[in-house]
Amino acid sequence: MAQLVYRRYGGSLQVDIPDFNTLTEAVRIPATQWMALACPMEGIACDPRFLALMDADGNRRIRVEELRAAVDWTAARLKDRKGADEGSDVLELSALSDTANNLKGAAELVLRTLNAPDTTRLSLEQLRTSDKALRDAGKNGDGIIAPVSLPERLRPLAQSIIAAFPPLTNRAGLAGVDVGLVKRFREERAALLTHLGGRDAVFSWGTASLEQAKRVHDVAPLLDGYFVQCRLVAAQPEAAASLRLRADRVEGALGDLGAMGKAANELPIAPPDPSGVLVWARLYRGAGYEKLEAFHQEVATPLLGDGVKLTDTAWRELSAKAEAILGWQAKRDASALHAVADTLGTVSDEDLDAIEAVSREDLSLKPTLDVIAELERLVLYQRWLLLFSNNFISMPNLYLPKRRALMEKGTLILGGRKYTLSVLVTDRPAHAALTGQGTTCILYVKVMPRDATDAYEVAVPVTAGRSTELVVGKRGVFYDVDGKESDAIVTQIVRQPVSLWESMTMPFMRIGAFITSKVEGLAASGEKDFDASLESGYKQTVTAPPPPAAPAAAAPAAAPAGGGIAGVLAAGGIAFAALGSSLAFILTQVKSLTLVDVITAATILAIVVMAPAGLLGWMKLRRRNLALLLEGSGWALNDRLMLTRGVATLITRKPKLPKGARVDRADLVRGALRHTQDDDESDGMSLGARLGLTLLILFVLGWQVRVPVTEWLCTYHWLSEDACRVLLPKLVPTELPAGAIPVVPVTPAPAPAK
Repeated sequence: MAQLVYRRYGGSLQVDIPDFNTLTEAVRIPATQWMALACPMEGIACDPRFLALMDADGNRRIRVEELRAAVDWTAARLKDRKGADEGSDVLELSALSDTANNLKGAAELVLRTLNAPDTTRLSLEQLRTSDKALRDAGKNGDGIIAPVSLPERLRPLAQSIIAAFPPLTNRAGLAGVDVGLVKRFREERAALLTHLGGRDAVFSWGTASLEQAKRVHDVAPLLDGYFVQCRLVAAQPEAAASLRLRADRVEGALGDLGAMGKAANELPIAPPDPSGVLVWARLYRGAGYEKLEAFHQEVATPLLGDGVKLTDTAWRELSAKAEAILGWQAKRDASALHAVADTLGTVSDEDLDAIEAVSREDLSLKPTLDVIAELERLVLYQRWLLLFSNNFISMPNLYLPKRRALMEKGTLILGGRKYTLSVLVTDRPAHAALTGQGTTCILYVKVMPRDATDAYEVAVPVTAGRSTELVVGKRGVFYDVDGKESDAIVTQIVRQPVSLWESMTMPFMRIGAFITSKVEGLAASGEKDFDASLESGYKQTVTAPPPPAAPAAAAPAAAPAGGGIAGVLAAGGIAFAALGSSLAFILTQVKSLTLVDVITAATILAIVVMAPAGLLGWMKLRRRNLALLLEGSGWALNDRLMLTRGVATLITRKPKLPKGARVDRADLVRGALRHTQDDDESDGMSLGARLGLTLLILFVLGWQVRVPVTEWLCTYHWLSEDACRVLLPKLVPTELPAGAIPVVPVTPAPAPAK
């Protein structure tokens, strides 16, 4: 019994599973100590057939008991588990245990079919290639033999059997025959041959019997109706008058061909005779006249020998024989073998026995060929089971930089950074609702392969850099686990602090964004109000009636209050005055503060704002958990997958420059711009104008702070006593600040040493 070792990965305790023998013990530990309890089949980077075999109940999820059953099944059939330790897809036949003797026989059959030079080992590729080779050789184990797999003399017979019955398709996808189909052919053949033997007794009119019977059947409705009318007239003679057209009916139809034709069709084919005799010469020229006359000449006269009349008795005998012929033919046509009825007599029972023998021989291979499917299961389990368990019972590959976990989809390159962890997302709203409860910044990225129409989405954790640089719509490149390159675009962001510095500065960024939005809103509102004022003033000026003529000595009329350009200028003056008073108030407050006071206040403000934000961000960063990333994709996990600082640097990286690369600090754009500006005419301010504007701004700023600066210089004796006496009385006529200039003349302090 192997001793289990538990190791710590990113704060979680996980059992170490280095080999298959350890795995057989690890699956016995309580499920509460497993990292995962269930996982979906989607998004797992391994052989799809392996996952399908693991999913015993077919619900497209793999659970604890299914993994345990797979490990136990594999352990019972491998006595040498070196291949399972290495994850090899090549099965050594010597590694099979006594329990797997049937698997060994199936492997030998596969190797013989492939004519493999090495019969001691079988690869997964050979196993899957053998399926086609066995089918091409006619060995399917289903007992359905395609004609191409039969001797040439039996192929026509097999094709006739296949054509006669609903098709049977073997595992190779070819139509064929089996024992049951041959048995049915025998039964149908015997019944049809017996039926064909009675043909001469039924076909009493010779070779033309079938054609004559069809002619009799064709006129049967007309003649049957006539002889029924004869019986009616015989029983009730006055009924003959009802079988004629009334005079008013005939008169009403005159001139209307359609009505006349309809009336004629309602008459009997001939005057009903109470004795039940049809005299051919008395036929009415109704709708069926031509058909009956042809029947009289071509059928009735040759068969009955009487071309003058047709009696009721003779007609019934003639009709009965015709129905017998047609019934015999219908039964023949209903047989499955009617298409080959003429060749059934040449089919020998020996040929049928030979086809049955080949079918039974193929059917005898069924147990062996069924084992080939189990052989594929064993090879796949040897290849993937240990690796899958190290991504289910334990998940060390999530924390090891040089390994990939099976649930990873690939690497994202975006915004100068490399994101090495991503998982498949099938339902983004549900996934985002779950990850939004955590403290990890998550990117949802749509991956669009170049040679495929189906795009998919992945969730990518952001663990370094700045989340503010990431926006919806940003594009990048995605490399899947096979190295296939695809376009990628960010579709959603669950934004959380990525670093401690970002969490500390985020309040200032929010304040800046808030102020910017408000200023932009005020600016937009001001522009709108200003435009409205201009529009209103313009309308008042244009629509106002002209003032009446006044005497020259009269005083000029006062302009209307608030109207026209004057109103606009007045409003602008008021706004400018309000802005100036606000700036004056701010400058008055600032003058009372020293530089140290300003720095101290700014520092205290930064500490007050950044300290709580930094503490909250630090707590969030410590609680970052990758388990939510997997649980949103359908995983059921027992433990948290804590995102430590070291793991964070592995997941989101900014690769360094190549080794030995040299950085040229010169900015080539400046030189290019300089040459371009020399050739282009400048549309901006000239150098003198810019210099004058700069000096003006500096003068205004200096004038606003001249008093506090002069007081500070005099207080700390940076200016001489005479200079202070000259400057301060003019600027500040009140008493000098205490300690600035003594009343008694003193010797000026020496200038500070340079």
